This record gives sequence, C-alpha cells and structure tokens, in this order.
Amino acid sequence: MGLDERQKLKELAGQASATQDILWEEKQDRRLLSHVPDATGHRSNHSRRGASDAMNTEDYVRYEQDAKNGQRYLVDYPVEIRLPGGGSLTGRAVDISTTGILVRMDATPGRVAPTFEGDVKLTFEITPGSMPEGYEMEVKKLPATVARRFETDAGILYGMEFKKSLAEYAAAQRRDYMLWIASFFLAVIAFIIVLMRAESVIYFKFNRWLYLYSIIAATFLLTRYLFASFYRPVRIDPDFTPGVSIIIPCFDEEEWIQRTIHSCINQDYPVDKLEVIVVDDHSNDRSAERVQEMIDQLKAADTSDNAYRVAERIRFLQQPFNMGKRDAMARGAREAKHELLVFVDSDSFLDPFAVRNIVQPFKDKEMGGVSGRTDVANTYTNALTKMQAVRYSVAFRIMKAAEGYFDAATCLSGPLSCYRKDLVLKYLDDWLNQTFLGQKATFGDDRSMTNFILRHNRTTYQDTAVCMTIVPRSYNVFLRQQMRWKRSWLRESLIASRFMWKKEPFTSLGFYMGVLVPIAAPIIVLYNFIYVPIMHRVFPTSFIIGMMMMALLMSMAQLFIRRSTTWIYALWFCIYYEAVLLWQMPVAWVTFWKTTWGTRLTQADLDELKKKQEKEQAKKMQVGGAG
Repeated sequence: MGLDERQKLKELAGQASATQDILWEEKQDRRLLSHVPDATGHRSNHSRRGASDAMNTEDYVRYEQDAKNGQRYLVDYPVEIRLPGGGSLTGRAVDISTTGILVRMDATPGRVAPTFEGDVKLTFEITPGSMPEGYEMEVKKLPATVARRFETDAGILYGMEFKKSLAEYAAAQRRDYMLWIASFFLAVIAFIIVLMRAESVIYFKFNRWLYLYSIIAATFLLTRYLFASFYRPVRIDPDFTPGVSIIIPCFDEEEWIQRTIHSCINQDYPVDKLEVIVVDDHSNDRSAERVQEMIDQLKAADTSDNAYRVAERIRFLQQPFNMGKRDAMARGAREAKHELLVFVDSDSFLDPFAVRNIVQPFKDKEMGGVSGRTDVANTYTNALTKMQAVRYSVAFRIMKAAEGYFDAATCLSGPLSCYRKDLVLKYLDDWLNQTFLGQKATFGDDRSMTNFILRHNRTTYQDTAVCMTIVPRSYNVFLRQQMRWKRSWLRESLIASRFMWKKEPFTSLGFYMGVLVPIAAPIIVLYNFIYVPIMHRVFPTSFIIGMMMMALLMSMAQLFIRRSTTWIYALWFCIYYEAVLLWQMPVAWVTFWKTTWGTRLTQADLDELKKKQEKEQAKKMQVGGAG
C-alpha cells in the first residue's frame, strides 16, 4: 500500500490530525545507555551510574530519586537574573531540572555577553508541558548559585544550582496549600455523599430500584477511594532481579517506536537479566525501518568489548503478514528466554527504573501478573489530552490501587504489565483462539490475559513502576478507542463474573458493583432526566447534585495526587462522560461482534474503510445516473 493511499485511509478513518503533541523533551545523556548498570568500569561517574550494586532498600530509593531529580529537560524561555550587587540581567533557559538550570547569555553585535558569578536570584515561568505535570508555575526570586560557566561563540552558558529544589519551592508556594485544600474538600464531599445516600435509605421504599442503585454507586466509589488510601506498593529489594524479557508488539508506530525501544533497553537492571524483543506485525508504514535504525544506533553505542551486550539483548522479529496484536505478543513470548515477560505498547515509554520496580511483587510465589502505572505523556496538547490525563491518574492511582490492595487487579494494562512466562505459555493457545458468542476476540488482549491469570493466581498493581503513553488528541480517534475498550470491558467483565465470586468477599463484592454501576448508568440517567420530569413534574435536583459531588471528588483527587493545574479538567471530563461516553455502553452491547480497532489500520479496519469507500462511490454513481 502506497503512502498516498495510507494517508487517504487515515483521513477517512479520522486519524489524521494537524495538532501536534506537546511532550516535555528530556536532555539526552551523551551516553545512549546512560542508565544501564556498568560493571566494567568504563564510566567514571560511579556514584551515579554504578550505584545500584550492594545497596539496601533505603539507599536505592534515594539513588532512584536523585537520578530523577537530576533529569534535565530542554526548554527555551526568558530568565531574569538579579545580581547580588543590585541590578538584573535577562538570559534564556536552555535546560532545567528540579535542582538546577542552564542559562545562555547571548552576545550581541558589537557587545560581549554579560558576565557574573556568585549567588543570584532567578525569576522565570515554567510553561505547561516543558516539565512533568505539577511543575508548571511562575518561579519568583529563587536563590541559586553559579556552579559552572562555559564560553561559546553565541555567548556564555551558566550552569546554576538552586539552593532550594523546585519541588521544595513548589511545596512552599502552593503544593502544601493544594494538599490541604484537596484533603479538606475530599472529606467534605465524601461526607455530603454519605448524607445523600442516607436520604436514599430513608426514602428507599418509595423507589427501591433507583435508591438501591444510588446506594451501590456511592458505596462502590467511596470504597475505591478508601481502599486506595490503604494501598502501598511493594518495597524495592535491589538484590531481587529475576530474568525479564520485554516484548514490544508494533504496528504502524513509526513516530514513537524508537523512543519506546530506547526506554526499554536503557533500564537500571542487570545486563545479563534483561532482553528486548520487538515484533513488527507487518506494518503499513516505516515502523520496521525505524526499529532497525534504533537497533543499529544502540549497537553502535555499545563499548568496544561489548560490555552492554546490545547485539544479543535486542531481537527484531517480523510477521509475514498482519496477524494481529495477540499473535505478535505470542511470538515474542515463545521466543523469550527469561522467566518474566513484560509487555509494553509501542507508543509507551518506560521510566528507567520501571522494570526493577515492576518485578518486586513476584517475590510472592502466588503472584501471576503485575500492572505498572501509566501516565499521559502528551498531557498539555489540548483539552482532550488533559481530560484523559486526569482519567488515567484516577484510574490507576485510585481504582487500580484499590484493586491492588486486595491483590486482584482486573486489568493488567497494555502499556506496562508483567507476567510469569510459564503462566502465559500455559494459557497462550486459549488466549490466541478466544471467541465470545461465536466471534473471535481481537482486542482487549490485556483484560483477557488478566482473566486467565486471575482465575487461579494473584494479580496486583505496582505504583512505582511507571510508564508514559501517548493518548488520542482528536475526539474522533478517542471515541473509537473508547468504544473498543467498552466492548472488551463488557466481554471480559462477563467472563470474569463466572469466577470472581470465589475471591475474597471485599474483592468479589467490589468487582460486581463495578460491573453493575456503568452498565445500569444509562438507564438511571434516562429515568432521572426524562421519566421523572415528564411523569412526576419534578426537576432532578438531587441527582444533579450527586453527579456534581462525584465530579468534584474526582477533581479533588487529581489535585491531591498531582497538585497541578489539570484538576479542573476532571469536571469537564465528568460532563463529557455523562453527555457522550455514557451512551457508548448500550451501543457496545449491540456491536460486540465488531473486530475493528478504530485507532489503527489493521486488516479489519482496512476492509471496513474500503467497504465505506465503495458505498460512497456507489451512491455517487446512483446520483450521477439519476441526473
């Protein structure tokens, strides 16, 4: 298929968008494999890169945090520099971390760049998207000291170290304030919801089914927040490093696949216990070419004595034709040589410490699978991506954390999940050939595999294993994605309902409430907004207030977790959910048989798009013939 034809099909599918994703840009270390442990002594900076040997838990956690604090981000905005003797200068920020900043003082024609030294105070604004979420703010008169100075043809570069980190500055200026505000309103909102449900108990006999739903919905949501507050990730043991094979199924992902591969191989994990397998499912674009380019770059970055063993630790497999994501994952699983399998989506990027963190729950021999935490990489692209960032935050750090508290995560999410290889191979054939009501299951691979594992093993959530993913930036693609997710959620929820009753009481009760609430929601909304006003001439004030409380609960949870400016988008997301996403549920019930992804041009998508084109051409011919 040619490039022009693929572009035309993308436009027809609604996947082409003029909007560009906004992501922060990390300053790359001059060493491409900067986080890979160096046991050979090639690197001189042992305190930073070789520090993972012979550490206890506290030392490693400190080392990991220091490494993250030292991550620099490429930026370009003005910085006002107040000098100790009075007066000020203006430079431009080149890169920034939570502990320091690099500022360029430009030389102008006929005038050399200004110089200074010692202690200064800096004023600048961190624009949204230039650093991780929560750091967007205006920094005023932050004390710093000049640590280094470099002269270039364009001017002078000053490396300045903050006397107070940006995290400490933010906490002092607004983060602690946000924390107290969020905590207070979370308590108030929860109290109001409890009072409203007490009203449901009092008036229960007047409308049993409606008030029963209200009680169940409120109980489910409040208990999710409660159990999430009890959740704690498994503490890291630096000496626990089982063998890990990372599998990346790839299809039409030329834009992001190189970044994904690099993040997977550049892990703080023993070289001899980590491999990466990329499986290209016969992509229509240049994904295969991009994969090979990245592998060649990584091989070139290895040392002369092959200390990082890149050539043997990265394998690239190509499917003979488009066989589907599950087949690509299965091929990688069969080829893997280690005991744990980590599946990573081709548009997701691992934190350098993700693998070491995600394996920790497997110290429990009964643990069959673990989900990592997924954050949104392109949060600040537009309002839609901001809403999704809030949803991901609550979905993982509240909903999945609550499940993790009971070691019963119902979906080990596709962007980052880990399984025991022997269990995956045990269920592989059934998973590959899964059917539902006579139709082959092509998507929902993560929920499906989770169900196979969860039947007889534990599954959990590890909040410290973090990856970033790219979310849809156009409403058309987003709605198609959500429809696909709802179809797979319905299918797998019905399947899980057959065995979840065997789990612990709180686990099973929470699961069944979580299935009932969204399925019945469209009926409840119609009843309150259509039936009650028409038949009883009563405006649904209580119902609207209840919805507002749920939206505010989500907003305050986001403010509590992130302490960023995105909390307001929780309100917009709840409105959008009630107005649009809610009504996908009944549609999903009657279209469960569809196998199209909607967000990528699989063979099923191509067939459907071609049928659509043929219908449109037939209509045009009929109109032309009639004329």
